[in-house]
Amino acid sequence: MSTITITAADINKLRQMTGAGMMDCRKALTETGGDFEAAIDWLRKKGQKVAALRGDRDAKEGVILAKTTSDNKTGIAICLSCETDFVSKNADFVAFAQSIIDAGIAKNVKSIEELNNVTLNGSKIADLVNDKLASIGEKIGISKFERIEAEYVASYIHGANRMAVLVGMNKSAAEAGKDIAMQIAAMNPVAVDAASVPANIVAREKAIVVEQIKNDPKMAGKTEEMISKIADGKLNAFFKEQTLLAQAFVKDGSKSVADFLKTVDSELKVVSFKRLALG
Repeated sequence: MSTITITAADINKLRQMTGAGMMDCRKALTETGGDFEAAIDWLRKKGQKVAALRGDRDAKEGVILAKTTSDNKTGIAICLSCETDFVSKNADFVAFAQSIIDAGIAKNVKSIEELNNVTLNGSKIADLVNDKLASIGEKIGISKFERIEAEYVASYIHGANRMAVLVGMNKSAAEAGKDIAMQIAAMNPVAVDAASVPANIVAREKAIVVEQIKNDPKMAGKTEEMISKIADGKLNAFFKEQTLLAQAFVKDGSKSVADFLKTVDSELKVVSFKRLALG
């Protein structure tokens, strides 16, 4: 039976992802066979407050942009990735990314594949990306693509093109749309509300909470039914912190995002959102 080798680089990577101590990271990786996502769950089950894995940590450098159509009914966001911040901060590289998203909006593309096949200045974008790769000497590419369609879509770019948000709403509300986009940028919710949290995330969180309860000496002797009920109660805290409408509104912590929307328009709703960020 083969033995998994846990390297110093692996331990350091998990430390950067979670903020946990070196020995704890080594133990977590050893116990989970080097599976980083499982190692994060292992740490959390032991009661450690660590960062959760998010898909927006994949691209280390690049330019992230978001743009909507002129009628604000469609928005797209892209990440043109590269290897160094020297390239990502280059004005020509940023302009190249801007030309790509402009073309994507003009052609109403629905995927990275479609975007790569759009003709820009007489050449396919995929070929222009390859030309840029050759001239810069770094691996670059359109690594991420998101799209939203709604009655009204707001877009927001934050932090020198390092993060972008799209927000779909059921009616036009430009100022509120920007406020909600800024909320999403700052607080990184997992879903609009508790009902829209993916079932696998709910199951994962409950499993972690159940394990934490079982590891708590104060909970010794509790039945499985009682533990499950306690876990459901603790999940409510997760929903409050991690779902958009339940979060405290960043511009006024005395009200939730849902309360804020009601002050704008009693019928105003967020129907979807997308958030892209560099790690």
